[in-house]
Amino acid sequence: MSRPVEGAPVALPLAGRRVVVSGAAGGIGAAAVASFLAAGADVVGLFHTTPPPDDLRDRCEWVVCDARTRSSVDAAFDQASSTLGGIDVLLHAAGGWRPGTPESLSDDEFDLVVDANLRSTIITNQAAFERMRRGGGQIINLGSAEGVRGNPLAPHYAVAKAGVHAWTRSVAAAWGKFGVTVNALAPAVSTRGAERLWEHLGQEGAQVFKERLRTTMPLRGELGDPETDLGPVMVFLAGTGARFMTGQLIAVDGGLQMLGA
Repeated sequence: MSRPVEGAPVALPLAGRRVVVSGAAGGIGAAAVASFLAAGADVVGLFHTTPPPDDLRDRCEWVVCDARTRSSVDAAFDQASSTLGGIDVLLHAAGGWRPGTPESLSDDEFDLVVDANLRSTIITNQAAFERMRRGGGQIINLGSAEGVRGNPLAPHYAVAKAGVHAWTRSVAAAWGKFGVTVNALAPAVSTRGAERLWEHLGQEGAQVFKERLRTTMPLRGELGDPETDLGPVMVFLAGTGARFMTGQLIAVDGGLQMLGA
């Protein structure tokens, strides 16, 4: 069996891959940027109101983009494609969690969350596809276990993520003939959305929730880290190893939600 030559350069799994990350300035998006850069990819990060983090600001190109607005998305993808010389991968991380109750949910609350999570997914995916349809590519969306089981504390978020799952399956079926794969992740990691949940529940409620995690999550019993726990999966889905996978919802959540066919 051959062994690596000592001192020889190690091949990076995403070397030469041209990646766009939306919602890239924080949370899962920032973790994706860091993970993709470490894997050798060329990255353009899209951000809206939150500025790029200091530790990533100078490591890749950044473009302002409101992922809910088609004109802003089209302009951002034109700039990203020009910068990178094309687009091979989109990791769509723009979105956000907000609390609400089924009986009191207002039209404005519904529109805000659905636009941020579902509408943005559709618009960015369409923009990515237009730039991938001649050479193939990989699109990775962010779903949620809440879109599978529902959530009485955030029904509009659950609806939006269920829509992301259905959209992902639909376009995976439509775009496979172009060599474009579309998959979604259902993560349980520490993000600003999780912090909003703790704030909504209050100190006592948050403690009860975290205690429940310790007994219901088989691995570790607490939310994962976006970069060290989710990052490697995002890198895998952006690489050649995932080229025969499409239309899948993949849970990265310590076993909290065990998805199956």
